[in-house]
Amino acid sequence: MKRFILTGTSGAGKTAILRQLELDGFSVVEEAATDVIVLEQARGVTEPWTRCSFIDSIVDLQRQRQVRASYPPEEVQFNEVQFNEVQFNEVQFHDRSVICTAALAVYLGYPVSSTLARELERIQTESIFQKRVFLIRSLGFITPTPARRITFAESLHFERVHEETYRNLNYEIVPIEPGGLSERVAAIKSAIRALKA
Repeated sequence: MKRFILTGTSGAGKTAILRQLELDGFSVVEEAATDVIVLEQARGVTEPWTRCSFIDSIVDLQRQRQVRASYPPEEVQFNEVQFNEVQFNEVQFHDRSVICTAALAVYLGYPVSSTLARELERIQTESIFQKRVFLIRSLGFITPTPARRITFAESLHFERVHEETYRNLNYEIVPIEPGGLSERVAAIKSAIRALKA
């Protein structure tokens, strides 16, 4: 299976793109960081990102989701429709990865923990992800939520940290520029077709 990462800053539209790709028949894996934040806030921790365990909690959930998505239950019936010679079940999209978590650690000023370092090594050793990463560029604004509390200027810095982190680990960035949802999804599909060609 070819696993592609969608990365970028908060509020760039990754989730909407992921939802459309899922509706189009692709296998998708959800982001972990937002879910960790929401869960901790439900437990009464207002700002979980200030806790030392925050990064490792994201890493653990990301790893669980990636591993589960690699071994789907036998009863799952994949869509066998051809996508210009690439079957839908040969491609999987991940909303972020542990490399994004490494970027988040840099952004928050946390050191690389042993848990984070081991997971970064695992995905490299096992060649989990494709080396082409889709960087979903900022839409030019940000909508705050309880789990997203950064300014627009901070979000642009966050985007740069992600891009630098992936490049430093020898990933190729495929920028997906601001635009309508259908245009951005089409750009991703076109890039995958080009890879197959």
